Amino acid sequence: MEIIGRGFLAGRLATIADRHPTVTVLAAGVSSTRVRSGAEFRRERELVCATAARCAREGRALVFLSTAAQAMYGHTEIPAREGDTVAPDSLYGRHKADLERVVLRSGAPWLVLRLSHVVGPGQRPHQLLPDIIRQIRSGVVRVYRGAHRDLIDVLDVVRALDGLLSQGTLEEVVNVACGVPHPAQTIVRGIERHLDLAPRHEYVDVSPTLTRVSIEKLRALVPAVHSLSDDDYLDRVLERYVPLY
Repeated sequence: MEIIGRGFLAGRLATIADRHPTVTVLAAGVSSTRVRSGAEFRRERELVCATAARCAREGRALVFLSTAAQAMYGHTEIPAREGDTVAPDSLYGRHKADLERVVLRSGAPWLVLRLSHVVGPGQRPHQLLPDIIRQIRSGVVRVYRGAHRDLIDVLDVVRALDGLLSQGTLEEVVNVACGVPHPAQTIVRGIERHLDLAPRHEYVDVSPTLTRVSIEKLRALVPAVHSLSDDDYLDRVLERYVPLY
């Protein structure tokens, strides 16, 4: 497996690289919904276009990592399926939707994974888990009332991709998430329990946002991920990764 990128997700994918020698994974590019720079978006688009064209020439399968968050699906009343019309509500979401179209039209064999908020070791400071932990340790944490996040273990992302590629799944868009969006307060208090800290909360009221995605396709294709929606899934993820930060 050729892995383009050097972030924490790229590092974990390296553990299955030798199992999929004819696959290229794009694990690089804009990783934050806060990005507003046209230059950063253009750089990622150029990288995706060039990589997709090369994969088409060489007959390599291209895996593109997109988003299953609010930025792509917006607020959902029922779990959003991969074939539903998407409703990107930000520059980031529209950018990722555009790149998906580039990949689908490239002529290369392709697989698109729409990821929720991935949690694991070695994440950048701006990402959700290290950012919340830093705030909690400072003694004050900002809690966005009304916000929800669907967290998934990076190990489950790797397991999902390995399973999909092992059975030759291509030409598919697949949500890779736990399927359960948790309120921001629940995530913050869960982290506090594992740190045994009780910081002051600064509450910020925001428009309620809840993006629930369907993982029925993922479960059907990779039965090994059946535990993603277990009641204790969030706590198990926090128990595994909070101590690393």
